[in-house]
Order: sequence, then C-alpha cells, then structure tokens
Amino acid sequence: MTTVRIPAGWPATEEQARAVQDELRGEVVLDETGPAPGTGYVTGVDVAYDDARDVVAAAAVVLDAATLGTVAEATAVGRISFPYVPGLLAFREVPTVLAALEALHRAPGLVVCDGYGLAHPRRFGLASHLGVLTGLPTIGVAKNPFTFTHDDPGPARESASPLLAGTEEVGRALRTRDGVKPVFVSVGHRVSIDNACAHVLALTAGYRLPESTRRADALCRRALREAQG
Repeated sequence: MTTVRIPAGWPATEEQARAVQDELRGEVVLDETGPAPGTGYVTGVDVAYDDARDVVAAAAVVLDAATLGTVAEATAVGRISFPYVPGLLAFREVPTVLAALEALHRAPGLVVCDGYGLAHPRRFGLASHLGVLTGLPTIGVAKNPFTFTHDDPGPARESASPLLAGTEEVGRALRTRDGVKPVFVSVGHRVSIDNACAHVLALTAGYRLPESTRRADALCRRALREAQG
C-alpha cells in the first residue's frame, strides 16, 4: 500500500479547481476509437472515504480483457485533498488514484472510472481528468445520470439511449442486464462512446456494474479498513 501526500500547489478553493478544469479540458482527446474490447488490459479504479478521519483509500485492479481474470492490483491511502463540492469530486480523488495506478507492476491499458467523463457539468469529470494527466484511454461508468436526462433504454441487455444536456449527447444510458436499471457511460479520454459502451458490455457478463469497478470497490474498501486499523 502506498501512502500519498497532497501534492504541492494542489487547488485549495473552488475557484482554483475550476481554473484547473478549464485549463485541462482543452487537452481531452475525442477523436480516437480506443483499444478493442476483449484485448489487452482493462483497469478499474475506485475510492473509499473516512471523512471523519480525513482519509481516502484508492484501488486499481488490472483485468485481462479477454478472460476478466485479475492480473495486478495496487492500493494507496492519503489525506482527503479537497472538500466535497459537486462537480469537483475529482480533486478529492485524483492524487490517491494516481498513486495507485503508478504502483501497478504493469501498464493499466484502458482505465474504467466509477464516475463521469464528459457527462459532467463542466465536461471534465474524473475519467477525463485522469486521462489527460496520464495519457491513458479512460471511460466513466456511473450509477446515476447526475443532472442529465435520458429516455429509458429498451428492457434487453445492450439497449441504450443518449444521455443529454439539452440537445448535446454527453454519454449513454446502457442496459447491462435484462430488465435491470441502466448504467451511465461517458467518454473520458482517447475512446469513442461506441467503443466505451462495448467495453462496458464486455465487463458486465454477470452483474449490472463492470467487473473492473466491482473489484476495485472491494479492494479500496479493504484498504480503508486496514488504514483505519
């Protein structure tokens, strides 16, 4: 487990954080397809908090994209690096998630975040933030649509509908299991939305959420318990 310090110069105010978002947003790459589903590696990242103790734990779990077997994992624990502000959650998570990714003994390939990419009020959620900082292809897979609207997808697995900010498509509501509530997929960096949805379907053979997210969630919660105790 890696212990993380808040980086020098890390934004401390909402104004500073929004300025960083404005600066980095222009570096998001939207014209690449990304790696083919079922090839190479896919890495899930997730975080768990103990706000009372000012602690955040992050996990990165690398899966073989063809078999979904776990091939590497790493964790990091640090202080919470930013207060809770909707739309600025990446600033609470990025330093510790980066440390977990850097502790892996192999390249992560595509990174799947439990959160948002373009489906964000400022079009720069955690998946986009991580993608720009690391250069890795990234996608966001969220459990709810945040502030955006969508039609209900058809009841069958693979059904999808646009996730909309007015008339702008910022992601997709994607049904990963028959008759089960959809997940909300958005591009982070260097991946197309069609390819992002294909990856999510490849990662959800048995559950609503991607296997990458499920394993990262379990690992970061375990790391937080160990840090508490």
